[in-house]
Amino acid sequence: MSQGPWTVHKFGGTSLADAARFRRVADIIRERSSTPQAVVVSAVAGVTDRLLELVTLARQRDPGYRARLQELRQLHEALADELLGDGARRETFRAGFDRTCQDIADVLHATSLLSTETDAIRDLVSGSGEIWSAQLLAGLLAGDAPAGSVDWVDARDVLVVEHSDLGPGVLWSESTTRMARRIPADFSGVLVFTGFIARDRKGVHTTLGRDGSDYSASIIAALLDASQVNIWTDVAGVMSADPRRVSEAAVIPELTYDEAMELAYFGARVLHPQTMAPAIARNIPIYIRDSGAPATAGTRIGSRAATDTAIKGITAIDGMALVNVEGAGMIGVPGTAWRVFGALRDAGISVVLISQGSSEHSICFAVPDQHADEVREIVGRAFRAELEAGQVHAVGITRNCAILAVVGDGMAGTPGVAAKVFSSLGRAGINVRAIAQGSSERNISAVISNDDAERALRAVHSGFYLSPQTLSIGLIGPGTVGSVLLEQLEGELESLAQSLNLDLRIRGIATSKKMLLAEQRVDLRGWRDEMATAPALDLAAFVDHIDADHLPHALIIDCTASATVASQYTQWLARGVHVITPNKKASSASMEHYRKLATQRREGNSRYLYETTVGAGLPVIHTVRDLRQTGDRIERIEGILSGTLAYLFNQYDGSVPFSTLVRNAREQGYTEPDPRDDLSGMDVARKVVILGREMGLELELEQLALESLVPAALVDVSVAEFLDGLSEYDQAFDARYRESDAAGKVLRYVGRLEADGSAFVGLVQVDRDHAFAHINLTDNIVQFETARYCANPLIVQGPGAGPAVTAGGVFADLLRLAGYLGAAV
Repeated sequence: MSQGPWTVHKFGGTSLADAARFRRVADIIRERSSTPQAVVVSAVAGVTDRLLELVTLARQRDPGYRARLQELRQLHEALADELLGDGARRETFRAGFDRTCQDIADVLHATSLLSTETDAIRDLVSGSGEIWSAQLLAGLLAGDAPAGSVDWVDARDVLVVEHSDLGPGVLWSESTTRMARRIPADFSGVLVFTGFIARDRKGVHTTLGRDGSDYSASIIAALLDASQVNIWTDVAGVMSADPRRVSEAAVIPELTYDEAMELAYFGARVLHPQTMAPAIARNIPIYIRDSGAPATAGTRIGSRAATDTAIKGITAIDGMALVNVEGAGMIGVPGTAWRVFGALRDAGISVVLISQGSSEHSICFAVPDQHADEVREIVGRAFRAELEAGQVHAVGITRNCAILAVVGDGMAGTPGVAAKVFSSLGRAGINVRAIAQGSSERNISAVISNDDAERALRAVHSGFYLSPQTLSIGLIGPGTVGSVLLEQLEGELESLAQSLNLDLRIRGIATSKKMLLAEQRVDLRGWRDEMATAPALDLAAFVDHIDADHLPHALIIDCTASATVASQYTQWLARGVHVITPNKKASSASMEHYRKLATQRREGNSRYLYETTVGAGLPVIHTVRDLRQTGDRIERIEGILSGTLAYLFNQYDGSVPFSTLVRNAREQGYTEPDPRDDLSGMDVARKVVILGREMGLELELEQLALESLVPAALVDVSVAEFLDGLSEYDQAFDARYRESDAAGKVLRYVGRLEADGSAFVGLVQVDRDHAFAHINLTDNIVQFETARYCANPLIVQGPGAGPAVTAGGVFADLLRLAGYLGAAV
């Protein structure tokens, strides 16, 4: 063996897909040539499958195998021309290549004549690709290297294996002897080894199976007593989740061997567990690195790894079936599990996951879905007598399942990890059908519906802050409040992502006529321009887009005042879509509808937040909830709940007719375009109903004593006619003002709730020293009289209207929702 420490590299087929990639591989090796390098290569991308296809065609007596072999010749000859030039290196390659191709042609001809194939034939033919790629790479590296410093090694000359039920096992003594014989003791250059192929103890050519080149690298590293193994791939390292399903997946810097094997077993793109065994036995670290970015660190796999999080990665296996064997006759009967799994072993069916309750009433296990019917039949035969006697009730099969696996050595002894896994799944509305965890506490596995796999991966991944907590958001009503909310969000998204690991992803905006959808996120700076060419609104399609299967949480923000939109909340909540809104229509509808909102929210495990329906951004509803939940008894809630009416009666002093004041307020934007929407008191009445229900009262809108300030004769006329006609009632308003002023009081339009359920909305007189008499022009003010706050009532006061404060209140509800869903808010 060499005096210096060997470094082993393995390059797969995608890293050798064309001449440019061969050169990139050569550059990687040259940059590391200060110590002896052993390079293990796979066949050029796709070549192994094409070689196996030749055998199949020949067995079928399809003469097309000759043309396919010629295509492979042309592929490798073109590579040789480009990589090796036209000198001796190319001629050396061509001589060996021609002999190998002729040998393959002879074998295929014999296969065609006999119409049969053997494992030996398939192994011989399919292993040729590695020989060709090893010769090409060695020839390329030799081009500018000192003579004798680069060579290629046919692994069949050094690796001796023996096949068993567990796969190919290395005959270490014989392989070590062969390696020592093949490699000069003082060699310090580069050796290019063929991956995938070996010999058995009889000298017959064989292969190491799929992922065999990785296994070859690990074996060669052990035989050379290497310092490390670099597995070069087309990814940056081992990812915390499949990046095709979780776009926020990140490279895991370090893994232990055990963590890597757990992730690999459950489908992660890591080494196959068996391929790591030789390196593990000799404590040789393995690095997973990106051949496209060789300067990056990738992932280190070793006996120890830094643990700064409880879990390292999350993965999932699709296409599983859950088998459940249950019956009272199984309780306390020794050997039941042995009978189940013994029968499956005899049939050659691998069980992926096992879960059994301590009662022994049932055994539950997962198998690949394609074996489900066979498993039912096998287990049914094994327990035929018990099934007929009723001791075993049934062999149940649940198809279309997936197994989610959460892996990390840091879980051991750490309380709350399982709770976090299952709470993340629960908040995402995902049902868990079976659970398994070994005593090592390194892995928590859950069987879920295959349809939920991507959502589950994202939910748990973000739940452990391996990626941002992602909310798929659709905003309906980008008008006065909605547009300001979008501006507020646009200004804070980057900060929230950095400080709270929160990804608020606006994926749709809908007006009353159009909808703008984006697969990733809407451009919040240019959405108005895009909306101009957006398709017509289809509300159902809009919500379907927002409630995407691949994202864990969906949210609709309704910034309209539409009863039609509000009527959809129950459906959205039932399907697990969260709702945030300043729209009062749903929460002040009939008690029957209000109860349905609560029921559907519970069934869908969703959240309904509507703080801004009363007092805009003021914490009015939260205050009611806090008082009740802490055991206080609310006796009365009274308040000025309309910014418009607060303004009008702050300004009205009898010097200007009331009708003129209303007209001026409308022109200054203090009222709705139709002032009757404010003067009717209905908006205040809805707020009173909402507060009453928060108090626990079963209050209907019709039960309120409501005083409208719109004269009956002006209810159904046009806005212009209303404004003109209102002057006829100025005298009545003036009389009420004079009466109040004479009594030393002021007029205020208030809403009032009593603990006994009585409720009033209308114009009242309040003392000049009352809190309601001293507010800013458009303030809302709410006074709470409770058992605790009796002599000195609790007051919440501030701007109760306006786009900025209302949008801010909606934004605050959004952050509350994110905190519930697991963000670090």
